[in-house]
Amino acid sequence: MTLDYTKHPDGLVPAIVQDANTKQVLMLGYMNADAVAKTNDSKQVTFFSRSKNRLWTKGEESGHVLELVSMAVDCDSDTLLIQANPKGPTCHTGSDTCWNEANKPSYGFLSALEGIIENRKNNPTEKSYVASLFAEGINKIAQKVGEEAVETVIEAKDNNENLFLNESADLLFHYLILLQAKGYSLQDVVGVLEKRH
Repeated sequence: MTLDYTKHPDGLVPAIVQDANTKQVLMLGYMNADAVAKTNDSKQVTFFSRSKNRLWTKGEESGHVLELVSMAVDCDSDTLLIQANPKGPTCHTGSDTCWNEANKPSYGFLSALEGIIENRKNNPTEKSYVASLFAEGINKIAQKVGEEAVETVIEAKDNNENLFLNESADLLFHYLILLQAKGYSLQDVVGVLEKRH
């Protein structure tokens, strides 16, 4: 699919830049045909700067370039989605993104669950199962992971999908607690897997 620059009066198409790894939206810029060609040739994201009235490669002064991974044209052929690897903060203010957000990986619900577990660890209440595990210490938490792992293996050998999925959820939940107890996060484990890959 090719871009249709005629849909915009100035011939500039919006280009949304997303971190190829974290999937965080980093910035929005505008590109004309020359900017797209230069980006493809140099593998560094280049825009058409409306204020400078010229091509502008992100990071040409700061050194905080955006290394191109891929470009995709939307269904209307008038917007780009650019996947890039940022080398330093993206925003001119020094922020990771132009929305002043940290550019860190998010695993959706699992990241939210990690946050809840961390909160229960740091702000324990008597009614919290998670807080009670932290209170009992690392041996109890590790034991629970072992128990859930065995139960998951047992259910994997049977044909009851519901029981298998529930035991798998219990295992993952308790594993996230164990990671917190050891001072780590899911991202630390993902980092190891990425290095192996």
